Parts: sequence; C-alpha cells; structure tokens
Amino acid sequence: MDIPIIEWLLSSDEPWTRYRAMVDLLDLPEDSPEVRSTRSDMIHHPRVGALISAANEWPGYPLKRHNDAKHPIYKFSTLADFGANASDPGMDTAISALMAHQSSLGPYQVIVNIPKAFGGTGEDQWTWILCDSPTILYTLLAFGLHDDPGVQQAVDYLVRLVDDNGYRCKADPALGKFKGPGRREHPCPIANLYALKALSMSPEFIDSAAARNAVESLLCHWALRGHQKYFLFGIGTDFHKLKYPFVWYDILHVTDVLSRYHYACSDARFLEMVEAIKGQADADGRVTAGSMYMAWRGWSFASKKTPSPWLTFLVQRIQKRMIESSPAG
Repeated sequence: MDIPIIEWLLSSDEPWTRYRAMVDLLDLPEDSPEVRSTRSDMIHHPRVGALISAANEWPGYPLKRHNDAKHPIYKFSTLADFGANASDPGMDTAISALMAHQSSLGPYQVIVNIPKAFGGTGEDQWTWILCDSPTILYTLLAFGLHDDPGVQQAVDYLVRLVDDNGYRCKADPALGKFKGPGRREHPCPIANLYALKALSMSPEFIDSAAARNAVESLLCHWALRGHQKYFLFGIGTDFHKLKYPFVWYDILHVTDVLSRYHYACSDARFLEMVEAIKGQADADGRVTAGSMYMAWRGWSFASKKTPSPWLTFLVQRIQKRMIESSPAG
C-alpha cells in the first residue's frame, strides 16, 4: 500500500474521499468512531446535500441521451458511489420516487423521449433501456435495498437478459421496433458495463454465467480496439482520459467495474488497461482528470489542472482489488 498517497487522501478536504479511503483502502469498520464521524461529515457536506436535493427532483426532465451528466440519474449513482444509503436524511422521498415506476418485467423505468426516427414515439414516456435501468438498480442495491422484492425482481430479470456474447441492446418490449445503434447481434459495451456494475452488488452473481459473459465482452472489446468499433463506443483518445462521474464508457469506469470481478483482475487485457491508467499519474502517484463534465464543475474530479483526491482514490482502490484477487492476496 502506498502510504504517502493514503495519507494524502486522508488529509483531503473531501469527506467522501476520506470516508471511502478508510473503508475501502484501510478496511476500517463502519462502526468505528473515525469512520462514523467522517461519514456524517460527508452526508452533511453542502455538495452532498445538493446531490440529495437534486435526487429529490426525480424524475426531472426526459432522458434523451445517456451521457447527459446533469441528469438526476447520475446524482443518484454518484451518491451510491460515495456510500450514501437509504437511511440517510432526505433519501427516503428520493428513493420512493425512484422505485415508483417499475416495469412488470422487473427493470426500473425513467422518462425518456425517443424520436420516431429511432423507433420511438417522439413523446415523453416511462420506459426502460438497458443503458439506463441497471444504473437505477445499482443505486438501489448500493443504498442497501437488496431484500426489497422489486429490487430482487429487477436483478433476476437482468441476469436472464444476457446473451452468449454479453448484453446486447435491449429495451422494454412495449417500445416495439426500437433498437439502439449498431447490429442486433453485437454486444452493447455500455449495457455490459452498467449490468456488471449492478450485478457486482450481489455477491451470488459474481461468478454467474451472466457476469462472466459480460466481463469477457468488455475484455474482448479492449483486445479488439482498432479493429472492432461498436457504434458510439470506440476505444481511442477520449476513452483513455480519466473522467468522473461514471456516466459513460471510458477507461476508468470500465476498469473500476471489472476490478470488482476477481477473475478479471488477473487477465492480461485488464492489466493493460490498468497500466494505461497508472501511466497518467504524476511522480507522487496522484491523478488528474483528463476530461470533465461541465455540469460538475467545482468538484476536484472535474478539474484538469490539479490532482484529484477522488480520482486518485478510485485508482488506488482498483489496485487494491487486484492485490486481493491474486493468489498471494
């Protein structure tokens, strides 16, 4: 473990970084006084309070593109990444709104507007697509709602949706002719990524066929970079830039999710991705955003000028998971 980096993270003015570093890097128990105090600082921090307020605006406006970083769905997922849960102040109303719309099949729904040119109605409607519903599921699982019957139904349905080559573009059957870009038989990189993130929250599915197929799909996509480009999802310069929140398909998001699967951590293709990330650190091991979402300006991870404690923590956690997944770990 890189002690100077850990000390730098623990001295950060970001309570979400300090909290997750204590729990994920130092393995301190949640009920320890230091962790409880830091977590309280996080939940009551003005920036986190603003995220909770934004989450309470759900459903917000119709989701028209899935890399819209200012949409409330990503306020929820960021709160989940930080470690918020269902018992935190202000979360009950937001979570109730998030769970209020669920397909009879299982997936949770958002308001979207799909143009007629893409097989939609051109009108606002509650529905689900595999590049949005797993994010809601991940959020609810991270908030501690594993035992909720609706959440379990959503997990079970997600597991059954996988194909031999991973997750393809799937959506509510009620959408009829709708199909995302690309060929029907191709896997959808972002759907695989979101699905794996949700499934990682249920330990019983870590070694499932669904998870293994999705992991292999992402690793194959990396291996075939330069030869196979699925529509919208190339692996080029932009993909390699370190970026947060986890809104779209990029190297840090992919590597963070894959690191949750022990069998991915020793794969040569995964190791190549990690090396590409480590190569962006400075001499002290700190990392700076290579790209940013303007909607998140003001956060350290949305500055391309100075090292970000949160981004550095994410890279450190990936490396710790790798060590823990190795036979010696």
